[in-house]
Amino acid sequence: MTDAQQLESMRHLGWAAVSAAFGSLGRFCMALDGDFRVLHTSERLDQLLGHGARESITGKPIAALLGNELFGRDGALRQKVAAGRKCEGWRATLRLEPEGSRLVSVTAARLIHDAYGVCDREAHYIVVIRPAEEDPAAAAGPTALGGMIARSSPMLRIARLIEQLQQADTTVLLTGESGTGKEVVARAIHQHSTRRDGPFVAVNCGALPGELLESELFGHARGAFTGSVRDRVGRFELASKGTLFLDEIGDMPLPLQVKLLRVLQEHTFERIGENVSRKSNARIVAATNVDLARAVAVGSFREDLFYRLRVVPIEIPPLRNRRADIEPLTEYLLARVGARGGRALRLSPDAARVLLSYEWPGNVRELENALEFAVAVCEGQTIHPEDLPKELTERGAPHEDPTGAAAELERKKLRRVLEKHHWRRDEAAVELGMSRTTLWRKMRELGVRR
Repeated sequence: MTDAQQLESMRHLGWAAVSAAFGSLGRFCMALDGDFRVLHTSERLDQLLGHGARESITGKPIAALLGNELFGRDGALRQKVAAGRKCEGWRATLRLEPEGSRLVSVTAARLIHDAYGVCDREAHYIVVIRPAEEDPAAAAGPTALGGMIARSSPMLRIARLIEQLQQADTTVLLTGESGTGKEVVARAIHQHSTRRDGPFVAVNCGALPGELLESELFGHARGAFTGSVRDRVGRFELASKGTLFLDEIGDMPLPLQVKLLRVLQEHTFERIGENVSRKSNARIVAATNVDLARAVAVGSFREDLFYRLRVVPIEIPPLRNRRADIEPLTEYLLARVGARGGRALRLSPDAARVLLSYEWPGNVRELENALEFAVAVCEGQTIHPEDLPKELTERGAPHEDPTGAAAELERKKLRRVLEKHHWRRDEAAVELGMSRTTLWRKMRELGVRR
């Protein structure tokens, strides 16, 4: 046996020993290459996922097994582990075929190579997985479910409900304030259903006038109205064998509500300008930030349609009522936003406290916008409070009049210090006890120019 063959044999035995050790603790492990593709897996993977699972996943991206929200190009865990940080106790869904998915606990870290060369030099990272129900410590970690990131009790209840609905095909109504992530939840429902291999088709019912929305939903025949020069396939047909997401359903005009009710009751529809009934095979998930019960009471929404849609109601709480989600959501969104510019950023403790104490009237959408702003103005790798949008740090304090006495004093102070340092902002910022970004922002607000 050659030296290379002996070394390869040692590596095989070494991995087998590691796999057996983790297996005895109820875990299985994977070694990943630098592109987060699977190099080695424990034999226990076949026990969990079925015979042939190890062979089928080897050489494929780990994201195919654990989801893009964690291990895609801009996934939260991938970004952190690539930066050398260890991630423990994240909960994710392991895709099972044909059953659906299973909740597991995930720990990932950069692989430290041994001095004897036994570890595969191509292996850069290690991922350790165990069923979530067997890992009590994972209860404190965030859960990633089809794009959802949750740690708070209300969102974990929603995640469990989505898991329970995997084999169901029922209509779901999502309610909650604007920006809470209703479409994200809708996509999670789709991805963890028997329709996950079908299309997910989204329609904003409040973005189009009634006649265009009808054509968008049901399609039309050529010549049905002026300008219709060819047949058009509607969203109900496009979503066949998949999920049709009707966003802002509370804004749907009453005449269209009648037609939607018929589809839900009879599972048939007609294109505009046709007399041919077509079969509907799309699952409906609807969402609204309108109080539909009140809309029914005032006559702007049909009561029978309300109850047809509200088979499984899911209310998504505002972000201010689930503050436990802010930290994992921030990690996930910051990784995604930073990845667009090839940057791995983190929050300072003070910046994290600002995010946790803010009320977030715009919910998760506002949080993502705030982080995009911070990434744009942050000059280093750490985001500080002065890099965040002003409304977060002021927290509703009355805005000072830049022409007032206090502003004039600050303007004179900035100019004096800047002139002292010959307008070198780095040096002036040090003397003023603020970052260069904060100094630049104050100069702009107060109109201080050279």
